[in-house]
Amino acid sequence: MSFNHGLKPGETINNRQLMDIFKCSNSGGMRRSHRTNSLVIVSDHTKSIYEDRWVDGIFHYTGMGLEGDQSLDYAQNKTLAQSHTNGVNVYLFEVFEPQKYVFIGQVELAGEPYQEQQPDANGNLRTVWVFPLKLVDAASALLPQEILTKKQERKNREASRLTDQELEIRARFSKKGVGVRQVSTTTYERNSYVSEFAKRRANGICQLCENPAPFNDKYGNPYLETHHIVWLSEGGDDSIENTVALCPNCHRKMHALNLKSDREKLKRKALSGIAN
Repeated sequence: MSFNHGLKPGETINNRQLMDIFKCSNSGGMRRSHRTNSLVIVSDHTKSIYEDRWVDGIFHYTGMGLEGDQSLDYAQNKTLAQSHTNGVNVYLFEVFEPQKYVFIGQVELAGEPYQEQQPDANGNLRTVWVFPLKLVDAASALLPQEILTKKQERKNREASRLTDQELEIRARFSKKGVGVRQVSTTTYERNSYVSEFAKRRANGICQLCENPAPFNDKYGNPYLETHHIVWLSEGGDDSIENTVALCPNCHRKMHALNLKSDREKLKRKALSGIAN
């Protein structure tokens, strides 16, 4: 029987709170607590070498052991493997930002643990145990899209720093299933008049690179995309002074780099009302 931890899916706590609630140790990815009869699983995406991920509602969690082959009889691997019969309640947390533990929910084994090949902390291939887990309660933590976007960007940076050999090993032995999870997003209702005005003011010319639109849309109009110089998510106004029209390439550039020099140029364009 689970104890009343008082947490709701999606709630974020720090490490001290996690220790106080579950009466567990202060570190590690698998923390056993006899006082609360629980096993706290932490999937830390900010520093883990593992490929823990959700696929079709199942969380594939890699067991304990950073180097060499893992054993199903080792420490908390054994606790988790026997959780269907030993009465221990299992709780999952994910970390997307340092020291911020997001409570996902109580989980249980969705099937038998299985083995696969993964690189260890030194980049050497070894055999690990993977535990397929599912939520006990159908209600899942709905995470903001921004959190997962930042996680993906961090992983991309990590991949870019690997040597060719390290990268090939991790790519070849990565899980082939596509990670899928539900997220919450903030949708902004943009002013159609402001958007149309920005496009007409640009007159078919990208207001950043100053080249003609790369193609026409299905109505025969030059294809440009509207962009807010100060992003709406950062408090920018949906106004003609803050809205410009860009080709798709420059639009992606602004969201990838958002250079100060480009922002200043676009501000001048928006305020002057000239297209080139």
